[in-house]
Amino acid sequence: MEEIVVLIVGAGPSGLATSACLSVHSIPHIILEKEDIYASLWKKRAYDRLKLHLAKEFCSLPFKPHSPDSPTYIPKDMFVDYLDDYVKTFNIQPKYQRHVESASYDEADGKWRIEAKNVLTGGVEVYVAEFLVVASGENSGKYIPELPGLDSFSGETLHSSEYKSGAKYENKEVLVVGCGNSGMEIAYDLSNYGVQTAIVIRNPVHVVSKEIVRVGMIFSKYLPIFIVDIMAVLMSKILYGDLSKYGICRPTKGPFYLKATAGRAPVIDVGTVAKIKSKEIKVVPAISSIDGKKVLFEDGAEREFDVIVFATGYRSVANNWLKDFKHVLNETGMPKNDFPHHWKGEKNLYCCGLSRRGLFGVSMDASAIADDIKKVVTEKLNK
Repeated sequence: MEEIVVLIVGAGPSGLATSACLSVHSIPHIILEKEDIYASLWKKRAYDRLKLHLAKEFCSLPFKPHSPDSPTYIPKDMFVDYLDDYVKTFNIQPKYQRHVESASYDEADGKWRIEAKNVLTGGVEVYVAEFLVVASGENSGKYIPELPGLDSFSGETLHSSEYKSGAKYENKEVLVVGCGNSGMEIAYDLSNYGVQTAIVIRNPVHVVSKEIVRVGMIFSKYLPIFIVDIMAVLMSKILYGDLSKYGICRPTKGPFYLKATAGRAPVIDVGTVAKIKSKEIKVVPAISSIDGKKVLFEDGAEREFDVIVFATGYRSVANNWLKDFKHVLNETGMPKNDFPHHWKGEKNLYCCGLSRRGLFGVSMDASAIADDIKKVVTEKLNK
């Protein structure tokens, strides 16, 4: 059994940022990571053409801004290099291939007991921590919806986390399910390789450019969200026109309001809209059922596909191992407290990276968590 002041679960950007902030405060801690590398989502499960959707000033981790000569929108490989440098700068040393199986609060000792399986040895390691930080992220478990007949599909199915490039699917018919940023960009990438591409768009969605988002985020520091939304929607209408005739309807609430209240990000267009307008990418409604390679849609149309890519997002799986999750999370594994108080729970339990505000939110959470732990530790020493 190993006793530690702070234990962090997860070595993605959330865990790395929290570790750096704790190190600045000279607070001892360890990170447990189930994979064999930090930032595994970025290093192993990101598609080739990915760039950060937000400008670099909103995508840095604490104490390390991006270099002035780096591009405004940073490519995946450059961001991975940034994370590598971040780990070296703060001497972050996670314990890898530790799969946390349970974490529970011991009322008698007033500490957290964490059990983790060492994948290499097969043994179970026990840790006791005064503070526990859930940094496994909202992208910890891939989600694929249950669709009638999906088991009968005779082609290839994959989650967006497994997708790398459209080069593999030349001359094939591919259906992308999900119209968030990943789904729209994957559809664009497939079309660039001459793939016959269709994308399921079921719900209303805002489509904006990177520049609109950047301007909106800057103005949101000084203006009410409803005014920023009016500006963003107006710019979007000027740039893209009426997209409803192409199967893309705009929500009644504004893009920044939906992001702040529901965590629903607008689609940041990378060129997909132009391909939809030119019919290089076909928009289709929700799927009714699947039979072999045949997919039936809710409008009665049917079409055969060779591949289905599910860009249907992820789910937090922290509740699977965090037995006393109620102190900080709700039943879905997301914070029970509203922003901006979401990161702090009871019994010295915290969560980082679950605000649905990207890397900007990760940085805010990590700093707040480390500052709070520092405050508690200092008060305890002064008693």
